Amino acid sequence: MSEISSEVAETTDGRADDSDLDRARGGDDAAFTRLVRPLRRELHAHCYRMLGSVHDADDALQEALLRAWRGLARFEGRASLRSWLYTLATRTCLDAVATRGRRALPVDLGPSSSHAVVGEAPMTDVAWLGPYPDTALPAGQAGPDARYEQREAVELAFVAALQHLPGNQRAALLLFDVLGFSAAEIAAMMETSPASVNSALQRARTTVAQKIPSSSRQQVPRKAGDVRRREVVARFAAAFERGDVDALVALLAEDVTWSMPPLARWYRGVEAVAGFAATVPLTACGSWRHLPTGANGAPAVAFYLWDEETCAYNGWSITVLTLRGDRIAEIISFLAPDHFEPFGLPASLP
Repeated sequence: MSEISSEVAETTDGRADDSDLDRARGGDDAAFTRLVRPLRRELHAHCYRMLGSVHDADDALQEALLRAWRGLARFEGRASLRSWLYTLATRTCLDAVATRGRRALPVDLGPSSSHAVVGEAPMTDVAWLGPYPDTALPAGQAGPDARYEQREAVELAFVAALQHLPGNQRAALLLFDVLGFSAAEIAAMMETSPASVNSALQRARTTVAQKIPSSSRQQVPRKAGDVRRREVVARFAAAFERGDVDALVALLAEDVTWSMPPLARWYRGVEAVAGFAATVPLTACGSWRHLPTGANGAPAVAFYLWDEETCAYNGWSITVLTLRGDRIAEIISFLAPDHFEPFGLPASLP
């Protein structure tokens, strides 16, 4: 089977087209591509929520689609193609959760640091949570009974909280609250009972409510072209490029946090964050450029750092901002050049 196209077309109910289904069962991979194409985005987002990494989501979705291709003859069409593909994707992700464990952010590993550290080495033995590009998200809700919009369900606080759940609870919460499947449907997907699904769902909701701070949700309206939000992001990026600590501090909430996975240290409060900014990124690192983007339903900035050897600005971080009113309440800078490709961003700028 050739790799499935990422192009998206909308459908109404996720039911398989009979002619394409017959062709796909006969070995026509182009027909199979047409069948799964309308569902690919939402399936990929589901895999990301389960696994906390866009790269792991790529692998899981491709594996699930391979399972679907190989098992298509067993799909009898009594349920929707969408339900069947979600079953395969969920089971694939559960296999991955069982072998890889959960992904973390620096705040999961220990208390905040009171002073800046220059030259901190990355922690390579930790599986880190990664960002998810807004451009990859499907719009609206995944189903009429879903409790979350697709963007809300990839907010970093929510995805980070999911990582604290066992695989069965994670899957039950996502399938019920985010995707709108019934307990009976989920029980069939996970080969368990509706009572077990409801129990897992109750425990999952309790844990997630404890892990997500009430102030973590974006409180600036997320309408396209929102002027206030774009202005805060532009001022933040400009302060970074100018090395202007005072301008940066003026944008921060008093209880702001800043973390930079894969670095383990993180900082809480204006004084600690300002001290870190003045010591490391705004003075010690060098010259910066940026491109605006969006990640996990939040405003984000792709930062590029000048490199003398290559004579270019190379990708440094996807920095995701959580806003509270006109102030920045949280900064998470995901440091690694391999984050740029999923966002459709260049690896370097001249």
